[in-house]
Amino acid sequence: MTETTPGLEVRALHAGYPGRPVVHDVDLTVAGGQVAAVVGPNGCGKSTLLRALARLHRPDSGTVRVAGADVWRLSRRQAAHRVALLPQSPRAPEAVTVAGLVRYGRHPHQGLLRQWSREDERAVHEALEATGTGELAAERLDELSGGQRQRCWLAMVLAQHTPVVLLDEPTSALDLGHALDVLALVREVAATGRTVVMVQHDLTAAARHADLLVAMKDGRVLAQGDPRETVDETLVKELYQAEADILPAPFDGAPVVVPRARRTVP
Repeated sequence: MTETTPGLEVRALHAGYPGRPVVHDVDLTVAGGQVAAVVGPNGCGKSTLLRALARLHRPDSGTVRVAGADVWRLSRRQAAHRVALLPQSPRAPEAVTVAGLVRYGRHPHQGLLRQWSREDERAVHEALEATGTGELAAERLDELSGGQRQRCWLAMVLAQHTPVVLLDEPTSALDLGHALDVLALVREVAATGRTVVMVQHDLTAAARHADLLVAMKDGRVLAQGDPRETVDETLVKELYQAEADILPAPFDGAPVVVPRARRTVP
């Protein structure tokens, strides 16, 4: 990956906590314009991996490069120009409006010699429009539905204008319709040339909406590749200790995971 090539390149990444290694020897390359979905059982290291990519959790070893630069060799502000993270349970200041929340995405671009500008205002406007939240700009975030709030958080991340966007379970706790809206938005973000890496629990949704599937177990990458070639009965059993049938979707052939009911022990 050259200095001018957008995208994410991870090599030999190890991360964990004192006395407890969590992520082991992860290699990953995601090009600009691609969506990668990280899947796996609870506690397998998905969120720790995302935090290491976002420069929020220092890895024990390895490199994380965005557009050719190792984010751990950059300042925090410089890294925030390259990587944006939406955590699983974000918190906002009390009574903040949607527009006020989205403006927080521009904080990495502010400084003593650079105050709020037309460029910042344009970035906020574009993020609101891209997420369909423009009409909510004056509303309080805490008075919106879960689906609306999630789109507002995504608008804040988009306003940061980074080439890499990291999303930790962006459809968590959303109903089917709102989850599909968010996943469609993820595809639209990638279509602008950005790299998106999202943690996703729904294996079928991950297979349909991602270009690259990254399956993790016990902190290691068990498999990665095109979802249509990667998702099979063996993978599901190895990841979740569950039996499942993998069926092609009628309209596009994407793999649909149909779990089999567990047999009770007599």
